[in-house]
Amino acid sequence: MTNILSGIRVLDCSIAMAGPFAAQRMGDMGADVVKVEPTSGEWQRHASAGGANGNKINVSFLSLNRNKRSLAVDLKAPEGKALLLELVKDADVFLQNYRPGVAERLGVDYATLSAINPRLIYVSMSGYGEDGPYRNFPGQDLLLQGMSGAMMSTGAEGAPPSAAGQYLVDAVTAYSAFEGALAALFHRERTGEGQLVQVNMLDAITTIQMQELSVFTVGNKPQARSAEPHAHSYIRAPYGVFATKDGYVTVAMASLRKLGELFGDSFFDGLDDERDSWALRDQIFAKVKEHLPARTSAEWLEEMRARDIWAGPVYGYADLVEDAQIRHNGTFVEYDHPTEGRVKAPGFPIRFSKTPSVVERGAPLVGEHSRELLREAGLDDAAIEALIESGVVRQHA
Repeated sequence: MTNILSGIRVLDCSIAMAGPFAAQRMGDMGADVVKVEPTSGEWQRHASAGGANGNKINVSFLSLNRNKRSLAVDLKAPEGKALLLELVKDADVFLQNYRPGVAERLGVDYATLSAINPRLIYVSMSGYGEDGPYRNFPGQDLLLQGMSGAMMSTGAEGAPPSAAGQYLVDAVTAYSAFEGALAALFHRERTGEGQLVQVNMLDAITTIQMQELSVFTVGNKPQARSAEPHAHSYIRAPYGVFATKDGYVTVAMASLRKLGELFGDSFFDGLDDERDSWALRDQIFAKVKEHLPARTSAEWLEEMRARDIWAGPVYGYADLVEDAQIRHNGTFVEYDHPTEGRVKAPGFPIRFSKTPSVVERGAPLVGEHSRELLREAGLDDAAIEALIESGVVRQHA
């Protein structure tokens, strides 16, 4: 059985998280993803998140580069660039997230590569856009979170803005690039023509706030935080995280009448959900915060779910990986890696009935597949060995 993207060749010239994550998603669906990286290895190999260094491959790189083969080549050397241009002839997708201008300097820009292969889908990712006043600013996740406006939609008025607990902008940008590549491939199936696909982090994090920003731009509702640490400035109370006797729970947009019945509190008598949950947002939040420490999280969740009050647990990762629904869904995959041992990692969010995603290989070592990829490109063994001996290409021992 072939996978849904079997037969598609992706040249992944990206670094860090957003680009490699987008390419990995294509690899998970069966694409032949070639990780084109410097002979010293891609940047993420040397920058471990959380200090998780691994044996030969740190966990950051391991998590973003499964289902890829590694070609380690010096693109600044004429011989190295020539190798890449040879691979471009038969490629379907070329993905890069160089800083604006770097692709042109390397001679791997869209104009150059599309002249070699007019059917090529060229995905260019940037922090703020290919041009404009911010084109050379660093496109880092936290910087874009702060710029997106989203931090000022949560928490208490006067408190410092709060960042998301994940690399949110990187992930959203990765999925935007992945989506763009698939759409362009579909267009090519219809027309036979490739095209340039441009994605930037600023637009990605801005456009996923479609509803919130429309409330501001169309509904003319100001982005106003409350005195209490409300979880979203445009959603009615109660909406947030509340301490219980033994932990925390989330409560979202509960019926005020049902809350009054749950707590036995006359404060809620006669309150209107649409009117008072906005007008009395801080008071309602404070009331919920006052009552919940009386019982455990499990007790409150049982009571709230019985009354159809929207509530849920607040997990750490240790809780998440053992959750019954996560186990049922098979959200995590496990596989054996030749240097890192048994690997357990998040799996595949998209399920196909006939072409399921699988882990064919773990993240590659630097240049692990250089020889086989160059043989596929038509080079003979003598030419390959000469490139390795000159340092233009690296083959992992």
